[in-house]
Amino acid sequence: MHANDDQVQQLLDKINFKSVEINENQIDLIQKISEYGAPALNMLFEILHERQGKAEIGPIDGLIYETLRCSSDSHIQHLLDKYFTMGIVPLKSEKNIDYDELQQLLAKKDFLQANIVTQAKLCELAEINPKDRQWLYFTDIPTLPATDLQTIDNLWRIYSFNRFGFSIQKQIWTSVKHDWTHLLIKIKWIVNNNLCRYPQEFIWDMTAPKGHLPLFNQLRGTQALTSLLSHKAWG
Repeated sequence: MHANDDQVQQLLDKINFKSVEINENQIDLIQKISEYGAPALNMLFEILHERQGKAEIGPIDGLIYETLRCSSDSHIQHLLDKYFTMGIVPLKSEKNIDYDELQQLLAKKDFLQANIVTQAKLCELAEINPKDRQWLYFTDIPTLPATDLQTIDNLWRIYSFNRFGFSIQKQIWTSVKHDWTHLLIKIKWIVNNNLCRYPQEFIWDMTAPKGHLPLFNQLRGTQALTSLLSHKAWG
């Protein structure tokens, strides 16, 4: 399929880059743009590169990045490898913690392994010796740096197109007026009145309901999760 730059630009102008929600219309627009071939893919790359430079990366950019990664255009793959070697999300940390592995796993949609790494990084952030325990108490959470929690959350949100993340769970928790049973049913941690068993009864792909991932101390009651969702990182 061929199109001139003006035709592609008309499609780009219909995309709401400020929206944090990804709807079917945006998915269709980006897919249609990608079908116009190399010039259109280059325009998508330039937008992604520019937005990263301006620190404007959001869920829509995760969708663009995945579209470019799935293309067969060797030049685009070269550009992605050159300019987005570490992925598209800035990995900010107040404690010099390396979130590169988490970014790589989420970019590949390996949500199960990403969940394991997320838990390990939270323990590292709380300075918990893994020989002592591999989970957080509610008292560990208030002192966690907001910068790091936001980095972890951004990684989950952007690579899931705003479906997964702690801030997403916070939104749902607020919408159900902090009713834990309602929340756990809504995000399908409880199914048929039973708490799901880890890992086999959880959903580790994009078909999971909004807020389903990441898991957090789900087998140890709600006290730690209450502390996490109440953290200042989420405003």
